[in-house]
Amino acid sequence: MISFQKAELVISAPDKKSWPDTDLPEVVLAGRSNVGKSSFINTMCGRKKLAYVGNSPGKTRLLNFFNLDDKYMFVDVPGYGYAKISKTQLLKFGQMMEDYFSQRKQKKGMVLLVDARHKPTEDDITMMEFARYYEIPICVVATKMDKVKPSQKHKQLKEIRRVLDMREDEPLFPFSSERKEGMEPIWDYLIPIFES
Repeated sequence: MISFQKAELVISAPDKKSWPDTDLPEVVLAGRSNVGKSSFINTMCGRKKLAYVGNSPGKTRLLNFFNLDDKYMFVDVPGYGYAKISKTQLLKFGQMMEDYFSQRKQKKGMVLLVDARHKPTEDDITMMEFARYYEIPICVVATKMDKVKPSQKHKQLKEIRRVLDMREDEPLFPFSSERKEGMEPIWDYLIPIFES
């Protein structure tokens, strides 16, 4: 089991001028506003309150950089697909993502989080294509697996693969922060990516 002595939020960056000046390898975490990204970060890092878990989705409007033991960095990007976001914010978000993916040398891969109970959205498909366009490794994490009936699990995972048109080299991991399930296979996949 992976555990970190230190896991902390370094900065919430509104633009590229605020990105932290480090050489640490970074993996981006992306997903819809209410997909459970904060819970994923807290569970994966063995912390209760590292990332803010809000009741109202769509709180993250910045790139949040999390330092893990001065070895790796998680970069939490704003959740998308939330109805209350304005056009201006949407454009800002697009620019922020464009800047990060086209200019950040430390990026190593992306984790796309999707809700296991639902079909991936157009936004999820776009995010997947974004990572492929920049040729960075991507894996998909199906969150909230504890809320899916055991008899439905295989079907749901198959549907996620189909909708996202996932390739053989793009793994899909079932995950539950509630039950702390799925962490080890995800870390087994991520560590070689961080260290590549």
